[in-house]
Amino acid sequence: MKRPIAAGTRQRGAALLTAMIIVTLIATLAAAMIWQQWRAVQIEAAERARTQAAWILSGALDWAKLILREDQRSGRPTALTEPWAVPLAESRLSTFLAADKDNNSTAEDDGPEAFLSGSIVDVQGRYNLRNLLTTQTAGQATTAKIDPNELATLERLCQTLGLDSSVPGRISKGLLDATAGTSTNAPLMPQSISQLTWLGVDSATVQALEPYVVLLPVTTAVNVNTAPREVLLAVIKGNDAATTERLLQVRQRTPFKTTAELQTQAPSLDLSSTKLDVKSSYFEVTGRLRLADRILEERSLLQRLQNGQSVILERRRIASRESGSS
Repeated sequence: MKRPIAAGTRQRGAALLTAMIIVTLIATLAAAMIWQQWRAVQIEAAERARTQAAWILSGALDWAKLILREDQRSGRPTALTEPWAVPLAESRLSTFLAADKDNNSTAEDDGPEAFLSGSIVDVQGRYNLRNLLTTQTAGQATTAKIDPNELATLERLCQTLGLDSSVPGRISKGLLDATAGTSTNAPLMPQSISQLTWLGVDSATVQALEPYVVLLPVTTAVNVNTAPREVLLAVIKGNDAATTERLLQVRQRTPFKTTAELQTQAPSLDLSSTKLDVKSSYFEVTGRLRLADRILEERSLLQRLQNGQSVILERRRIASRESGSS
């Protein structure tokens, strides 16, 4: 026969169970508080790193503006032989700080190491898709239409790149519809080459076109000192591979100071109806910062004015990721 459990034993068991429950609750609350504190520290560190990176890239952009201003002051043509065209390989930021005699910081500072790299690209060396459209004013009404000469240029470029023959017509028709905006189905006006997909151009074609075309706010001439081989073949009617190669070799030794010098090197070509220049006003600046375990990249479109000052037309972040990720 079982002996009955004493009341004192039951009370002690209930007290022990209550104590265990209280300890579990306290441990859970403490763990939650520690996790929240850890999360707050991580968020603060990430925000601090993002702010630091943004300031550093802003300084790099100002540096690019200074380089372009000095290039303007030189009076030389915009060419790939100029200092602005030399990309900045990844360099330790403390190297630049050490070169500053007014800066008292040393390599022993507790801050994370930062590595900066970047480049400046003359986007007037690319074909400007804005040239495809011309405007006509009749009274107070302004209408846009496709320029057949410019359409032929884009057709030659697409043929050189091995793209489908329907691409030039699709791009020009899409830009015209986006400019008119009279139809409810009219596409939005693209602001960058990646947005050409809005006009029905597939992503593979956009990727193939991106190194050779650009969308600028106004129509522009192609800089013969910076344009790649494919663009020179397309924009100069009647041009051939041999002539283009000769022009590339000439400009590598001595950049063209005027388009008349280009005509001298290729007297058989008719340049009268071609939009060519030897100087540029639009540049793309790419900055890449590796700060601790984070990588931040930004791309900015600059317009260099006649006085040498540059204004930012567009600035966008193209990548922000952990350095260990692919």
